[in-house]
Amino acid sequence: MTDIVQASPIAADSEDRQVKLVKMASFGAGEKSTVAISIATALAILLLWWVVSALGVVPHLFLPRPDEVLTQIGAVYRDGYAGASLSEHIFASLFRIVVAALIAISAGIPLGLLMGLNRWAKGVLDAPIEFYWPLPPLSYLPLMIIWLGIGETSKITLLVLAMFAPICLSAQAGVRSLPIERVNAARSLGASRLQLFLDIVLPSALPEILTGIRIALGVGWGTLVAAELIASTRGIGFMIMSASQFLATDVVFVGIGIIAICAFTFSAAIRFLEAFLVPWKGKL
Repeated sequence: MTDIVQASPIAADSEDRQVKLVKMASFGAGEKSTVAISIATALAILLLWWVVSALGVVPHLFLPRPDEVLTQIGAVYRDGYAGASLSEHIFASLFRIVVAALIAISAGIPLGLLMGLNRWAKGVLDAPIEFYWPLPPLSYLPLMIIWLGIGETSKITLLVLAMFAPICLSAQAGVRSLPIERVNAARSLGASRLQLFLDIVLPSALPEILTGIRIALGVGWGTLVAAELIASTRGIGFMIMSASQFLATDVVFVGIGIIAICAFTFSAAIRFLEAFLVPWKGKL
């Protein structure tokens, strides 16, 4: 009886104690959305641009006002530019970069995974990739013209070479960053080679692969202007270079804005894929 009486206060104390969840302090940028900050920054840049151009700090020939650029967008949309409509210029550029991206992805991901899994593949492929990867695309642009002519093949090949290396190296890095404990755990549970690749290696390398694709698309859009220098009559890059020769700065800004919108759309699509395919990224 004495033991029961003495134990009851302890039980009552334990019932009074409630488990309190403590939220861990965030690190870095945190999880809160930065959309409002980005919109405010964009508006501030536009306001600064308008003030600088309106006050004449920079000559009007070199820096038109934002409203003049918007007016020029309507004019190019209605009348076209350099013998082609705006939609034809946009379609030509999108066709080149989409085809090049599909080729670079279909070749870069398997070869990168193979380089990460096999030392012979890494030894054979690493040297040529590391040799040409630091070279700016304009340096081997003349070779593309000599070898492949001035048609679409040379333009797409130039874009493929520009986008292939970051995708391939990112896939390789994704495999190399795989913790060996996961592999050993899967082996101890009897996983086959195919199961090990599909369930462990590929999901672990996927975040790096998607990051490499985002980088490659950025490089591809940067190379597009150079690619469309090869005897082009269509494309946003061609439109920019043609307008620059006539000091049509407002048309240059129109082309730059279109490329920025297209590049942002591609990047947003990759971010959506990241959220869908690798929701654990940054949380482990």
